[in-house]
Amino acid sequence: MSLNKIRHVLNATFPQRLVEDLVDSYQEQKRNFFLGNHRPTEVEGGRFSEASFRLLEYKTTGTFTPIGTQLNTDGLINQFKNLSQVLYSDSIRLHIPRTLRVIYDIRNKRDVAHLADGIDPNLQDASFVFAALDWVLAEFVRISGSISADAAFALVKVITIHAIPAIEDFDGFLKTLKPSLGPSDRVLLLLYHRGNFGATINELSGWLKPGQRKNLKRTLTLMEYEKDLIVSISDKKKITRLGILDIQNRRLLEL
Repeated sequence: MSLNKIRHVLNATFPQRLVEDLVDSYQEQKRNFFLGNHRPTEVEGGRFSEASFRLLEYKTTGTFTPIGTQLNTDGLINQFKNLSQVLYSDSIRLHIPRTLRVIYDIRNKRDVAHLADGIDPNLQDASFVFAALDWVLAEFVRISGSISADAAFALVKVITIHAIPAIEDFDGFLKTLKPSLGPSDRVLLLLYHRGNFGATINELSGWLKPGQRKNLKRTLTLMEYEKDLIVSISDKKKITRLGILDIQNRRLLEL
């Protein structure tokens, strides 16, 4: 997933500073989760929530609580709840604010040092935050109104399904993090990550190891016509359902 695309979509509707805070905290939360740093994951979830509350303020009032000023989250949740049901969707009025409040409370109030049961909650909390941030970010893309419904659906699908630990996205350059992968498995992993967007042969070539590029067209032909793992749509290659099952069954998504 290219976060630059998400930035571009959201910047068309929301203030750039808020978008940067939102996307940066989202990206840092993912990085911490994949590295096993669960408490920092929860902290970034709180930072993401603060940016999100301000985006909702801007969406509904045209202004927002200045950055650096303490947010009155209870007041904002009540404010959003009482918005016109005709003018604003339930997502803006209810679902996003309530989800943010849970994320925010996990950051502020859940501390293993204060729990009496002896069970560390950080992994389960971080896992919840991981999924919740995907959902909230996808909702902001959907309600931004700056792209077509079909384009929004495609981008939302990438956000909510294809974030995986075995690939790192450097502003659109995809780096596979499993050194032993052969060319076909590396291509499959890349196309899984790209989802509905797919990838051109030139893009795939640029993301492969130099030694795996020479016979790329032969590799793609075998994957498409012998194994049915991918398909050609216009100038792009896309993964099939069989390809998705294959990559999941062999656990190639994991580090």
